[in-house]
Amino acid sequence: MQREIGTRGKLLNEQGKLNEVGYATSLVLEYSREDIQASKWRIKEWDYYLMMNKSYGAALTIADNGYMGLVSVSILDFKNRRYHTKSHMVPFTFGKLALPKSSKKGDIRYVDEHVELYIFNGKEGRRLRCYMKNFNQEKPFECEFLLTNPPKDSMVIATPFKGKSNAFYYNQKIVGMSAHGYAKTDKLFCTFRQSEAQALLDWGRGVWPYDSTWYWGAAMGKVNDKNFGFNIGYGFGDTSAASENMLFYEGIAHKLEEVRFHIPELEGKVNYLAPWKFTSSDGRFEMIFKPILDRKDHAGGGFIVSDQHQVFGKYSGKVLLDDGTLINIEEVLGFAEKVHNKW
Repeated sequence: MQREIGTRGKLLNEQGKLNEVGYATSLVLEYSREDIQASKWRIKEWDYYLMMNKSYGAALTIADNGYMGLVSVSILDFKNRRYHTKSHMVPFTFGKLALPKSSKKGDIRYVDEHVELYIFNGKEGRRLRCYMKNFNQEKPFECEFLLTNPPKDSMVIATPFKGKSNAFYYNQKIVGMSAHGYAKTDKLFCTFRQSEAQALLDWGRGVWPYDSTWYWGAAMGKVNDKNFGFNIGYGFGDTSAASENMLFYEGIAHKLEEVRFHIPELEGKVNYLAPWKFTSSDGRFEMIFKPILDRKDHAGGGFIVSDQHQVFGKYSGKVLLDDGTLINIEEVLGFAEKVHNKW
């Protein structure tokens, strides 16, 4: 069921449909917004960066969702189990944010009276800079990061949506870059040193249906003094050709089949802060996840709704590499989320 895309070419054909579906470990297919044969209202493009060490996290998002763009900033305090997120909305962008066609090259610059965001993709690495004027109680946020040492492999998937001939999701997750920099608010200064901080990039481009729910998780850190990470998830379209579940050990990808999120309930209601369980169809990913904090957000009403629970915590369990090697995992920091959007 895990179909690997091995031939380079264009992502979409002349009818705006995927030329190939499946997974890869690099961007073998070329995305172009001009090839899309669907309403500009349905096109979704984003870059999401997450930087973490044992104590803190910082996240930056820039998204062009057609009728609405946004720049979103989060700061996460794992020691004190608290967070703050602020999103700045920009109406009717319809591609005006000019997000790059590839994660490999291209810079992003967004500036207005509320926020400044710069992402420079150069030979030395990815340099991120952000300043938000009124982040928390009219106090600003600022950060600067340099992301280096990307792993050899990444998770790439080209996914259709059932019953939606011109809908697709083209996604890359780069998990386990080294992060060096800082994030600063009024009462919190977070330092990220290259030797102990990791980063990931979620690069997404596609045409989405109006109503969607997805599950996504990732973690990164050191296991037995080796670089380790993973990406797991489902709900991002029709994954019958391939899942987006993948382990990364010393930068090399190890493909998994299906992984299922078991989110706990208490008295008939979801309890996001109780321990989660993860199981896999191939028996190669078995994990317990102990939450630290739930970065939750419910926005909108009526036509546009976003209900998000991104839960940060620690994964413990076992994984099997492609050659059968058993790796025991003990409290590797990561997250797991459930998101329901009407957008």
